[in-house]
Formats: sequence, C-alpha cells, structure tokens
Amino acid sequence: MKNFLDSELAAQIGTDGAKVIGLGVIAFKGGREVYNFFGGRRHINPDKKITRQTLLRVASVSKIFTAIAIMQLVERGKLNLSDDVNNFGFNLRNPDFPNVPITIEMLLDHTSSLRDDENFSATEPGKFFCYCNAGYCILGTLIERVTGERFDRYQHKNIFAPLNMNCGYVVADLSPESFANLGTLYRKNAAQIDDYDIQPPKNFAANYRIGTDATIFAPQGGLRISFDDLGKFLQMLMNRGTYDGRRIIGEKSFDAMFAAHWTFDGANGDTYGGVMENYGLGTYKIFGDGKARLCKDFAIDFVGHSGEAYGLISGVYFVPGTRDGVVFMANGTALDVDDPRSCGKFGCGYIWEENIMNPVCREIFAQS
Repeated sequence: MKNFLDSELAAQIGTDGAKVIGLGVIAFKGGREVYNFFGGRRHINPDKKITRQTLLRVASVSKIFTAIAIMQLVERGKLNLSDDVNNFGFNLRNPDFPNVPITIEMLLDHTSSLRDDENFSATEPGKFFCYCNAGYCILGTLIERVTGERFDRYQHKNIFAPLNMNCGYVVADLSPESFANLGTLYRKNAAQIDDYDIQPPKNFAANYRIGTDATIFAPQGGLRISFDDLGKFLQMLMNRGTYDGRRIIGEKSFDAMFAAHWTFDGANGDTYGGVMENYGLGTYKIFGDGKARLCKDFAIDFVGHSGEAYGLISGVYFVPGTRDGVVFMANGTALDVDDPRSCGKFGCGYIWEENIMNPVCREIFAQS
C-alpha cells in the first residue's frame, strides 16, 4: 500500500497543470499514525525539501484554533456564545437591522451578515450563511479584550504550549529552528508569501496595542505550523479535546464546535457550489455522498476544515466518531484557483484536494 500510495502522491508534485510545489500528508487510524508522505520543495531552491518539520501558513485551518480559544473562554465564564459583541467595546450592527445583536456564535458560524467584500448583506443577522474571514478577525480582537493578552500569545499559552507545538502567527517571533523550516507559498509558480530568502521578516507586532485590531495576526488564516504539529492538533481533536493527558477544551465545547449550527435548507446561505452545506463553530462536515465529497468510490464522511490562500491547499479532517483522520498541506499550485482546471472532477472542491484525498481515502480509510 505505501509504495503505491507514495507513487500516486509523488505524481502530484511538479510545476505544470494541477501539480503542487511540495506536499505533506499524515494519516491516522485508531489514533495511531499509519502513513506519511513528504515530497517536493518548501522553497524553489531544490535543496529545501518538504519534511514533517516544515512550517507552512495553513490558511483557514487557523479558524479551528481561533474557535477553540473562544470556547476556552466560554468554559471559563468569560464569554457566552449568545453575547452581543458590542458588549465588548465594538460598534457592530447591520444598518438594515440595527436592533438585532450580532453575537459571538454568529461570527463563529458565519451567519453574522458581515461580508468580506462589503460591509454587510441585506439579510438579518443569524439567518443567512456567508463565509466571512472578517468575523474571525473580530473574534481575535475579542479574545484580546477579554484576556488582556495578545491574540497569538494567548494561543501559545493555552493551545500551542500544552500540545508541545512550535508554531505561531508572527514569523519574526518563531524560534530559530522553526524559522529555518518555514516554507514559501507559491501560486502559478511565483512566490506569494513567506519568501524570506529575499528579505528577512519584520516584527510588525512589536508596537501593537492589545485589543485594537488583531487582524494583523490573521486569526482567520495566518497560523504557520508544521505537519508534525498539525498531526498533534488532529490527534487532540480525535481524542475529543485531549492530547497526551492534557485537556485543551472540554467535551461539551468539543460537541458544540462540531455540531452543525447552520444547515443549508436550499435558500439560507451561499454554499460556494456545495462546498459548505453546514457549519459549526470553526468546523464543517463533508458528507461522503455529497457534492463536496473527498473520495470518489467510497462514501466516507469527514469533519474538520480546509484551507486555501496564496497557493496553499490544506486540510485537517477526521471521520466523525472515530480516531481516523488526515492532515495535509501543499505549498504551491501551478494553476490559479480561478482557472477552470482547478475544479474537482467528481466533487465541487479543488482538483488538488481530490488528487490528495482520494487515494488516501481509498488506500487507508476505506480499508478495514
């Protein structure tokens, strides 16, 4: 199985068509790592290979981390999901519905009526799903206002350190070892972000004032993390909030995160062609027989989150109710995401997701 799967994944690496610059995959069954693959480059320099210690900007997978931080504060009695965010010093109201509070839950499940490309939609908050990165930037600032700690430092103390993870949002603050393993993201074979062979990183957060605007840390998608650490994070999720005897979130919070807080009824949201037909708190479910399925010939459900930005394609998924799961990151696409050739062949996701997940599903998760 390994040699065959290695060959299939290695065939995805290249600089033309639906290929990627570099790729890493770690798969688990029963909570045990059963397969890994690392191939290609973390930088255009051929000497810089992808390894399990390579850090990449994981894009929207970061949202799960932000949601966990919020749920920790809920557990500690600092927040309630039903809280109006304006209780924390914001001035956030949809002008068409000025008397309807926008709650923390609405920001987490993308029903706040906020939009990335405009201020608000004409839909009442809480009624319509539209995926919105800006909501998670507000949540990052909210975390700072409640804790008095910088967003990234709160996460380090309460999530990263307990999981023995060496990752972060500010490149200049990474340890020397982590920085040396940082990969560059490419789109259409051109460097997009984290290309520090050209210039060293600047510490943009050195003079940041806590609680003003945590957008600078990109709570929606700016985490730099290694394959190894992403695997630890997945193990924590598959263990319902614990890792190596340390609890990161309680089981009640875990259940709240992975339950569907919004479900598409045919008219109450923008599913992006079927990619998201439900959403929890920083997570969503992909049905094995649905439009966004990740396996062609086997109906395998997954829950977790995907990521796409600057040429990065990523995923953190597990089979609900099991300890079977997978993490993957690819650091550069030869095609642009707007190119028709980037569309999946059997589902409505990206071709890269299918090319990575379909063979993994077939060879690992579909086997008894």
